[in-house]
Amino acid sequence: MSHTADDPAWQPATVAVRAGHWRSAAREHAEALFLTSSFVFDSAAAAASAFAADVPGVDTYTRFGNPTVRMLEERLAAMDGAAMAQATASGMAAITSLCLALLKTGDRLLYAQGLFGATTGLFENHLSRFGIDVVAVPPTDLAAWEQALRRGARLCFVESPTNPLLHVVDLAALAAMAHAHGALLVVDNTLCTPVLCRPLALGADCVLYSATKYLDGQGRVLGGVITFAERSLGEMVYRFIRTAGPSLSPFNAWVLLKGLETLALRMAAHGQNALELARWLSGQPGVARVHFPGLAGHPQHALMGRQQDGPGGIVSFEVHGGQQAAFAMIDALRLFSITGNLGDAKSTVTHPATTTHGRLSATQRQQAGIGPGLIRLSVGLEDVGDLRCDLEHGLQQLAPDRQGTS
Repeated sequence: MSHTADDPAWQPATVAVRAGHWRSAAREHAEALFLTSSFVFDSAAAAASAFAADVPGVDTYTRFGNPTVRMLEERLAAMDGAAMAQATASGMAAITSLCLALLKTGDRLLYAQGLFGATTGLFENHLSRFGIDVVAVPPTDLAAWEQALRRGARLCFVESPTNPLLHVVDLAALAAMAHAHGALLVVDNTLCTPVLCRPLALGADCVLYSATKYLDGQGRVLGGVITFAERSLGEMVYRFIRTAGPSLSPFNAWVLLKGLETLALRMAAHGQNALELARWLSGQPGVARVHFPGLAGHPQHALMGRQQDGPGGIVSFEVHGGQQAAFAMIDALRLFSITGNLGDAKSTVTHPATTTHGRLSATQRQQAGIGPGLIRLSVGLEDVGDLRCDLEHGLQQLAPDRQGTS
């Protein structure tokens, strides 16, 4: 095979289309889809040599690696400015693989309060069973991070922005703090993608993506990717994945490669639509509060402007009247699909307290600020006027006595 040259001067939109493209002898223009479980060798000695290799990039068996999957890994590594990348079967598989590869009994994991519910559940309900100490820290409170780090830690795990309340974490400051105490910083960059934020350039050690979301962009397949500042970290995770088997399928990798080609265009459009809707929602009588870092009143608005190249496509807001009012509004929507997914071309609506964060305890939800009246929108690519009309119809379903009361 031959590999297209990657120009270090390329802009992110070009990297998302062109980087990491391996061509076979057929010289295909689109990325090839290698639907094979195994690979053939010229001799027994060649097979023995390949299987003895303990690093990625040697094709022996698709659980260990595959050319289509490797194209996706190389493209994401180029987009993130990473030493290497490792793909997995889902975003949660990426988080699990990273933690089990880098943590051991007796290690301490610090994580930001209000993470995606499944991530919190993994840390609190599963990693803790293996003797890993897990501690939740307020995501934007640097003093609290410093205090927690003084007691020792192996990993600090954050989302930025957080899901669903969209707190923006000062990644450069937290990275410096973590490193001063001998800890690694892991950033879930799913909501921003490499188009809007590059955490490795801000000092992060590992960056995670649920590729199921914006990297695909059309709600078609599952996938996860981890990128690494240092190759040695990536090789540790690779050795876990090749043994445990949470491997990404070549077909899903191929779909994700095609999704990346339009990522920059989509992220700009998602952000424009989301900003317009957030501004409009801020003036509606039935809305108690809007969470969106693109608004000037957001507590980390200035940080977002320094750290990100756009606000992203997620808008969360709280309605007066709690869960009953939130359900009434959600059920009245016709354009927004009621689903837990996000990052789709189609706009989606979610009630976090009973779905994505429903398995958290009431105390955990309260600490994270996820109340019964909170609604999360993943703003898609439809006409923003149509989306606004749909939301207006939903807000009209709220009882008049709930329009301005809590």
